[in-house]
Amino acid sequence: MSLSNRYLILITISLLLSGFKEGHAQDSLRLSLQEARRIALKNNANIRNSIIDMEIARKKIWETTAIGLPHLDSKAAYQFLPSVPSLPAGTMGPGTPAIELGVKNNVTFDVTASQLIFNGSYLVGLKAIKTVYLQTNENTEKVVQDVNESVINTYYLILVAEESFKNLQKNLDNVKKTTYEITEMNKQGFVEKTDVDQLELTANNLMNAMNQVTGNLDVANRLLKIILGLDVKTNIRLTDELGSNYTLPSTVSALINEPFNIEKNIDYRLINTATKITHLEYQNAIAAYMPVVSGFYQHTDKTNKPAFDFSVKDVLGINLSLPIFSSGQRMAVVSQKKLAIEKMNNTKSLAYNNLLMQADQFQTDLKLKYEKYEIQKKSLTLSDEIYQRTLEKYKNGVSSSTDLTTTQNQYLSSLTNYYQSIYDLATAKTKLEKLYNINQEIPK
Repeated sequence: MSLSNRYLILITISLLLSGFKEGHAQDSLRLSLQEARRIALKNNANIRNSIIDMEIARKKIWETTAIGLPHLDSKAAYQFLPSVPSLPAGTMGPGTPAIELGVKNNVTFDVTASQLIFNGSYLVGLKAIKTVYLQTNENTEKVVQDVNESVINTYYLILVAEESFKNLQKNLDNVKKTTYEITEMNKQGFVEKTDVDQLELTANNLMNAMNQVTGNLDVANRLLKIILGLDVKTNIRLTDELGSNYTLPSTVSALINEPFNIEKNIDYRLINTATKITHLEYQNAIAAYMPVVSGFYQHTDKTNKPAFDFSVKDVLGINLSLPIFSSGQRMAVVSQKKLAIEKMNNTKSLAYNNLLMQADQFQTDLKLKYEKYEIQKKSLTLSDEIYQRTLEKYKNGVSSSTDLTTTQNQYLSSLTNYYQSIYDLATAKTKLEKLYNINQEIPK
């Protein structure tokens, strides 16, 4: 596979794995990897939406809590009687006038204070909403980890492509210089025209590869800006260097032997929280068998009162709702919730085993990627030395143009493999750190 195609595939995979939306426009930026992570934490659309979800869940806690706090309600009603009933004259004694038993126009005011005394579902619901808030926090943590992983991988991707372009340019300069020298030798009759043509063909291939890398770099930079929530027109420049202590950390060896604490893994914590919610749903189904008790105080008054008004102004009472018979409906709900708990326990057990297996796989993968990186690093040095020696031999007429082309292609292949190994090592390290939930803190 050619150098250009390797980087094209690398960029395409990164684009398919990242689904982030564009944010607000920013000024031109010089970005270290740490700065890029901080900007993503602030601007990435997925993270911002997760933070909004946390605030919604926090408001929901108060909404649920308020159900069990005192409530005060009032209402008013206007009443018009076209015909007011009355007692006939003399009803109260001889000579007494007729007595109206109502008023034609009246407004009744009603103020009611109520307080929930006992409701099993309310108590369970209060616990559940706090657990849901915890789940929302954990979801936000997971989103931050996903975004952080995408930022790191894309940042490395750009560094690798930029370094590849520099080396291609250096190689092209050497080929052009050699082409000039061989052309002069051809004019003197020391080498054949085929040798000149071969070098020109090599130079053209290098220029095509550079053009491809340039296009891929533009795509990768756009991708990074989208992840960071920046306007795609913003000019950014990465300041970290490929091969720096952060890009290839000395902690890789320690990470390979790091024990896996599954309780820190965000996916396992989410499953634990979901299990708690399932148990609370079961408790809520049981609470449906319990009575609901509430107290109230009601005060009623009128703007116009008839001569005889027997309505009570103040009432203090207790409401009791007692479930008696539901034809097995409540029992069916309880049975469903018990089955849901069993299902969640199975899911948790499966996730536990899968995460342990992933930890072993990711550690092994990191170890292999690190060994591959060391091998490719040595191979690059060897292939460069071979190419330089062959180039000198070619200039002295000892080596053929075919030998020169073969060693050059070997060097380019080693260069591609070396940069690929850096990217693979970086992504493997990031993936394992994410699984272990270590080094995930975003610097302030």
